[in-house]
Amino acid sequence: MVRISVILPTYNERENIEELISEILKSVEPTPEIIVVDDHSPDGTWRIVEEIASRNSNVKLIVRTGRRGLATAVAEGVKNSTGETLVWMDCDFSQPPTLIPRLIEALQGCDVALASRYVKGGGMRYSLSRRLTSGLINLFAGLFLGFSIRDYTSGFLAVKREVIDKVEIRSLGGGYGEYFIAFLHDARRFGFRIREVPYVYLPRRLGLSKTSSSPISLLKHGFSYCRTVLALRFIGAGARG
Repeated sequence: MVRISVILPTYNERENIEELISEILKSVEPTPEIIVVDDHSPDGTWRIVEEIASRNSNVKLIVRTGRRGLATAVAEGVKNSTGETLVWMDCDFSQPPTLIPRLIEALQGCDVALASRYVKGGGMRYSLSRRLTSGLINLFAGLFLGFSIRDYTSGFLAVKREVIDKVEIRSLGGGYGEYFIAFLHDARRFGFRIREVPYVYLPRRLGLSKTSSSPISLLKHGFSYCRTVLALRFIGAGARG
């Protein structure tokens, strides 16, 4: 039976993390390995996970001090995982854990199953400014990297171990979803099959968003994403040696 590892990068998610872990354990069969990579959250997220892990051997905790960033957190979780199938996602319930079984099932016909807001059946229940910014970034990515992928900034997927063995999770300095664009682009360039599974992105359930919805913040993030797209288009893919 295929072993599944779910990677959860966290920073200040104490209000969501216990329920999220519970829902993943209820939704996914066989029981997955859950690896929480916490950047020493000031709100004590890691303390909650530590207590859960003391009661459940399927839950593992990595607390990072002196290191921070989404891409490196995902990479560290992947490095410490044992699954043949890996999943990573946000921890604020914007991405439903109940979708994980569908993503895993989709891997029967592909190498990367991507949760997508931009295929039929998908969507985004968020502010108009956030929807417009996300749509424009993905349009820009499609123009330069190809429209065979519709949701370059999803951040939520299931992937086979052999993809991870070949394609590096690259920290590109942006701090948010830039690494995800690079990962999808690199996976496709190396010939791995990517399939998009529709889902509806929801506002976070509890806590504060890490990304401000102010026009200046959205422009800043949009510029960083577009710079990453151009670098990928004209520099190329990354692979493990």
